[in-house]
Amino acid sequence: MAETDDVPELSGGQRRTVLAAAFVGWMFAGFEIALFVLIHRAAMQDLLGATTEERDITLWFARYQAAFLFGAAAGGWLFGWLGDRRGRTWSLAMSVLCYSTFTGASYVAETPEQLLVLRFLACLGVGGAWPNTMALVAEAWPGASRPLLAGVLGTAANVGQVLMGGLGLMSAVAPGSWRWVLLAGAAPALIGAWCLTSVPESVRWLRARRAARSDSADPLKELLQPPLRGRLIMGVLLGAVPVIGTAANAQWIVPWSDQAAGKAAAALPGDATAGSAAARGRTAQKSKAWTIVSRSSGAVLGSLLGGLLAALLGRRTTYFLISLLSLAASTIVFGRMHPLDPGFYAASFAFGLIGVIYFGWLPLYLPELFPTRVRATGAGISFNSGRVVAAIVVLGTSSLLQAFGGDYARIGLWTGMIYALGMIIVLFAPRTDSASLGD
Repeated sequence: MAETDDVPELSGGQRRTVLAAAFVGWMFAGFEIALFVLIHRAAMQDLLGATTEERDITLWFARYQAAFLFGAAAGGWLFGWLGDRRGRTWSLAMSVLCYSTFTGASYVAETPEQLLVLRFLACLGVGGAWPNTMALVAEAWPGASRPLLAGVLGTAANVGQVLMGGLGLMSAVAPGSWRWVLLAGAAPALIGAWCLTSVPESVRWLRARRAARSDSADPLKELLQPPLRGRLIMGVLLGAVPVIGTAANAQWIVPWSDQAAGKAAAALPGDATAGSAAARGRTAQKSKAWTIVSRSSGAVLGSLLGGLLAALLGRRTTYFLISLLSLAASTIVFGRMHPLDPGFYAASFAFGLIGVIYFGWLPLYLPELFPTRVRATGAGISFNSGRVVAAIVVLGTSSLLQAFGGDYARIGLWTGMIYALGMIIVLFAPRTDSASLGD
């Protein structure tokens, strides 16, 4: 007993440091997620030429989305595995350094292809941040706090996306002025350095490592064997629905708004001067930025509610209701509204609020599926595996979008059906309505 209990418990100040590191690490991951949503049109018009056709811009947007999803999936597996092998704090720091360094390196990209490769590499860190922030917070705080903390952690990425939208409102993002956003994305490297030097390691992980001698253990091998294999499969399915829903459904709301605002600005009377063209470009940019801000602001509130609702209503009931409401919201927004409607930003806020409750639910439920020794690996695989499917869906929908003549609403209606699948999957999920984590 002494061999595993000689690691002292974290003090209150150390636990708050862990929470702060997890929050800002995942917040800036959200900042990175929204980055290409903001700059992709300006970047493509700069790299491909001002006369680039809409279908090419749409195709490259889908490619960058796929690079994000594939990269985040691979990073979740890699850094989740490292979190169980090398420690949660070290792996979180490496994740933050990864996404900030490669985003900063994208500043010098000269072709869309170079930007695509660097985007993939940066998103390895984005995917790796989630399992380690989740594991650190879940293991550092007492059980009674976890529903609230799961919601707080779930809000972090959405706060980052609000910050990115705010940047778009305050500063110009145009074909000649978009690379500065990539430099802003490099700033979180300071957070990575701070994690390495000042954030304590998980006491649960240190004790489990000593007890199991995990230097020779293989978390992935254990997860692929009974009894954990069934839980891993269920975790993957439950994590896939919101990831696919966000990437292949809700995410289209921003380029849809951008497209509609651009067409409306082009139809306004005006001269052919550069100043007039720039003014119209700013109008379209602000419409996109406001859509990002409204949707992400709703998502901040939705994420905060996820853990609390799961504790109040039960894990499975909450997931079912989120899926039902997300299906309804997607159908209303894409089926009955238009980005130029007066209530569109309010609808975008509501869509973000409902659809992102998932991401306050997942940090509570997924850790409960796995013991400490494999928690980061299991949660990382569960959350990020859906990104692979989502990437394939995004690439497929980009082809459909071209076939539909750029009709984002039609694509949104079809891809919203993923939420109906979530209502079925959760009926078979294990019950974990407990306030404590197993070791």
